[in-house]
Amino acid sequence: MRDPGAVRDLGLGWLDASGPHADIVLSTRVRLARNLRGHRYLARAGAADRQAVYNRIEGIVGTPALPGGAELLRMEELDVHTRRIFLERRLISRDLFGRGDGKAPHLGSALLVCSADAVSVMVNEEDHLRLQSLMSGLSAMEAWSLVDRLDEGIGRDLLLAYHHEFGFLTACPTNAGTGLRASALVHLPALVLTREISRVLEGLDKVGLTHRGLDGEGSDFVGNFFQISNQTTLGKSEEDLVEHFGRTVSAVIDKERRAREVLRGAGPRTEDLIWRAYGLLRHARLLAYRDLMELLSGVRLGVSLGLLQSPRVSSLNRIMVFSQAGHLAEAAGRDLPGPERQTHRAEYVRKVFESERTSPTTDTES
Repeated sequence: MRDPGAVRDLGLGWLDASGPHADIVLSTRVRLARNLRGHRYLARAGAADRQAVYNRIEGIVGTPALPGGAELLRMEELDVHTRRIFLERRLISRDLFGRGDGKAPHLGSALLVCSADAVSVMVNEEDHLRLQSLMSGLSAMEAWSLVDRLDEGIGRDLLLAYHHEFGFLTACPTNAGTGLRASALVHLPALVLTREISRVLEGLDKVGLTHRGLDGEGSDFVGNFFQISNQTTLGKSEEDLVEHFGRTVSAVIDKERRAREVLRGAGPRTEDLIWRAYGLLRHARLLAYRDLMELLSGVRLGVSLGLLQSPRVSSLNRIMVFSQAGHLAEAAGRDLPGPERQTHRAEYVRKVFESERTSPTTDTES
């Protein structure tokens, strides 16, 4: 078992609100799906096949193929509490987390983390490898550059499944070609409140992008947070896809900023929404996570508009992560049943708000 304290700082870099437009774009992720030539795809793979893939990845740890500080963590050797923390920090997917109901993950599934860079690799998830970079703000080209360098290093040591016509071969045909998915987690409250959001989201579909809820495919839309990602992976270069994605998200940001100016002009109505959310979070004694996210949306809007001087955007980002079940349990030193979790969540939020009550919001960038 790995000590949860040993992973305390992994996967938190994107929370610092240091990237461009961080008041609207919480994070940008670029992911590459890759498979190893000569190994069964995971839909048909048995335990021995998965172990063989794991062994190949283990063989390049500590070599120039990977950035410095690379560490390979087997999912079945991590307790469920540590895996849940990784899931809440968006380092792993639900598939890599495990098979549900507390069951152990599949043999050979692992997370490769590179402490010297903002990159990681999910091993034996849907594809043999899911290379990913997760960065603050709208940082599509920067994230792609990091993951592209990782891809080149791995490709020099391992033979990847590639077809001269179809590009990189993936478990799902919709990922074939570049295998690239770029996504941005964005906060669009003004477009929702001005009832422009449907038109904006429909426009994404017309230019080859799509939108999902807070936790990705199949998840609900909570707190005016959306994930925007590309749909096309075949027929264009990786760089072209990333540039198109970045331009499109930038256009959404522009629309959101214009809508925020409309809300600013609404005066007391906007101020009432923001201060009600702030007051509830400052004094709540019970908080369900969904309610928290809805209220955080109002506070985040208030900070962006300059109507609230605290908390900082980075602190609001940390609240989103550290008020989830796994992180609350880590802080308490034990598992928390539902009602008690809501009490601990409300207490944690109150402490953050109190500690930053007079702190300036210096970490936004418009």
